[in-house]
Amino acid sequence: MIGAIADDFTGATDVAVALRRHGLRTVLYFGLPPDDLAPSKHGTDPSQSDTDTPEHGTDRPARGTDTSDYDAVVIALKTRTIPKADAVARSLAALDWLRTHVNPDQVFFKYCSTFDSTPDGNIGPVLDALADAMGVPVVAMTPSSPEHGRTQYNGYLFVGDVLLGESSMRHHPLTPMTDSYLPRVLEAQSEYRAGVVTLPQVRGQAIEARLSELRADGVRYALVDALDDSDLTTAGRALSGAPLVAGAAGLAAGLAKGRAEGRAEGRAGDSAEGPAVGQAESPAASRARADHGEAPVPAPGEPAAVLAGSCSARTLQQIAAMIEADRPAYRLDALADQDPGSLADSALAWYDTLGKDTEAPLIYSSLEPAALRHVQRQLGTDRSAAILEEAIGRVARGLVERGVTRIVSAGGETSGAVVSALGVPGGEIGAEAARGVPWIFTPSGLTLLLKSGNFGEPDLLLEATR
Repeated sequence: MIGAIADDFTGATDVAVALRRHGLRTVLYFGLPPDDLAPSKHGTDPSQSDTDTPEHGTDRPARGTDTSDYDAVVIALKTRTIPKADAVARSLAALDWLRTHVNPDQVFFKYCSTFDSTPDGNIGPVLDALADAMGVPVVAMTPSSPEHGRTQYNGYLFVGDVLLGESSMRHHPLTPMTDSYLPRVLEAQSEYRAGVVTLPQVRGQAIEARLSELRADGVRYALVDALDDSDLTTAGRALSGAPLVAGAAGLAAGLAKGRAEGRAEGRAGDSAEGPAVGQAESPAASRARADHGEAPVPAPGEPAAVLAGSCSARTLQQIAAMIEADRPAYRLDALADQDPGSLADSALAWYDTLGKDTEAPLIYSSLEPAALRHVQRQLGTDRSAAILEEAIGRVARGLVERGVTRIVSAGGETSGAVVSALGVPGGEIGAEAARGVPWIFTPSGLTLLLKSGNFGEPDLLLEATR
C-alpha cells in the first residue's frame, strides 16, 4: 500500500491518476478524512437501501470499512504556501491518519514538478517532519516529470530546455523559483544536507549504493537525476522498499510501475485493473467503462464554467484562447475592490445576465507578470492572494447554487479554494482531459477538472467546457 500526501489539490489529482494509470487501485480524499471515514470498494453508505441505485457520481463513501481492496490512498492537502508550522502540522496529521487507517508500507510526499517553494519552505520543513516521525535516515526524491518537460540533471532542474531559474517560474506570484540547483534550494529550507544521485548512477543501476554512500556521509536527502520515463522506472524499482519517498507524479508513476510488475509476476494471468481512482466506483461509472472500454467522461451539455487564478504562462495562453473564441469573460479585480464578498457578488451578477444558451463562461483573476507585480506592490502578495482565493471560492458556491454542474479550475491555489468552498470530500477519477488532468466525479454529482497552472494544451479550457 502506498500512502500519498500531496501539498496541493491539483498535485493530488496528478499523482492519483499516475498511480491508477499504472495499475494501482487508488482512492483520493480532499483534506484530512475524519477518523470514522475509510474508503470502501463499493462506496455506498450502509444506510442506503440495496434497492437504491445512485446516479452517476452520487454514491457516498462508506464509514469504517476495509481498505484492503486498494493499493494506494492519496490525501490532498493545501499546504504549499501556508505558514510552515501549519504545513508541518497538517502533513503530520495526514501521516498519522494513514498509519492508523491503512498502515502503508511506503509514504510518498508529493510536491510540484517545479519544486514550488521559498527559502522558508514548505518542502524542506514538511520532509524534515515526516522523515523524523518515521525515523528515515535518507530520503530519495525527484521532481522530474519528462512528459511535462521537467527533468533533473546533475541536481539542476530544467523546464523544457531552460533552467528552472530562467523559466517563467521565476515570476510565480507566491513561490518564485530563481535558483535551479535543487540541493541548494532544499538545504535553505531544511535542517539537513542534500546530495545528488547522478544520471550515470541511475542508469548504472547504482541508486541503492549511492544512497548508502550519502547516508554514511550524513546526507539525508538524495535528489535523483532523471531525463526520461525509463530513468523514473529504474528509480521506482530501486526505491520499492523505501519507507518514505518524495517528488512529482513522474516518480510516483515509476513506483506504481514497479509494483504492478511485481504483482504481475506474482499473479500471472490476473488483471491489475480495479476501480477507478476515487472514493468508489459508482454503478454509472462502471457501466460507462463497460460500455466504452475507458474511464468515464462528463455527460455532454452539462452547465459549465471556468474559474482561473493561475498566472502561469500556459494558463494565460488558455485564457487568451477562451477570450479569442468569444467566450464570455469576467475578471476579478482586487485593486478595484478588496472585499471578497463584493467581488464575488459582482461576478455572479454578471453571470446572471448571460443567456441560457451561452457557452461556458470564464471568471478569472490571472494577470500577466507586470500587472501582477503592480497588484502585489499595492496590496501585498499574501493579501491580494487571500482576497482573490476567497472571492473565487464564493463564486464557485454561487455557480453551483445556480445550477452549474461542471467546474474547470486553473491553478493549484485556485483549485484548493474551489474544493474547500464547495466542501468536496473526494471523488472518483475519470478520463484525463489532458495528461495528468483527470475529470473528478464528486459524491454530490458535481464534475470537476482541477488543472495545475502549466498543464494542458492552449485549448484545454475551451475543449473541457464544450
